[in-house]
Amino acid sequence: MPADAFAFLKNATAGVVAGARALWIDRLSRTGVIVVFAVLGLAAVRMLMSPTPIIPLLFNWTQSLPYHVAWLERDARVGRGDYVLYSFDGPAVGIYPGLQRQPFFKRVVGEAGDPVRVDGRNVYVRGEYVGFAKVRTTDGRPLSPVSAGVVPAGHLYVHGTGPDSLDSRYVEGGFVPLDAVIGKVHPWF
Repeated sequence: MPADAFAFLKNATAGVVAGARALWIDRLSRTGVIVVFAVLGLAAVRMLMSPTPIIPLLFNWTQSLPYHVAWLERDARVGRGDYVLYSFDGPAVGIYPGLQRQPFFKRVVGEAGDPVRVDGRNVYVRGEYVGFAKVRTTDGRPLSPVSAGVVPAGHLYVHGTGPDSLDSRYVEGGFVPLDAVIGKVHPWF
């Protein structure tokens, strides 16, 4: 094969490979953009039309818990130690109306009848330390620690591991009625 023909084939092959690579990169980029907009669109529909998740795959965007992706088991019995998704309707809705019926993802640390003790702003459930009740929200509004007593009948005491989690440590978070529970959550990562 003459050297010119070899150089021609080499250059032609390189051009075809570069063109194919550019085509695949372009298609992958377009697909990625479509997927991102589809996910954002579904999130917007969920936020504006129905805050209850339609599919059982959950994404946690907050620092409340260390998990970001989880699976929802609807209508499952939940108990102490389980992760739970519930429709928020605590007293904080009066301050933050956008929270009403939003799905909250927390861990159950107390069930009906479990004793709740408050020492200063340190909160204990069943004698176990569950967290410090902060004085103020991240935007400076006052927070009240839960009152000592017992978890009421038909309710759960829920807790997030993040220091800024709005949970049952606070009057504003409240105890969670069992009928507000959407399901049991199985964290993946």
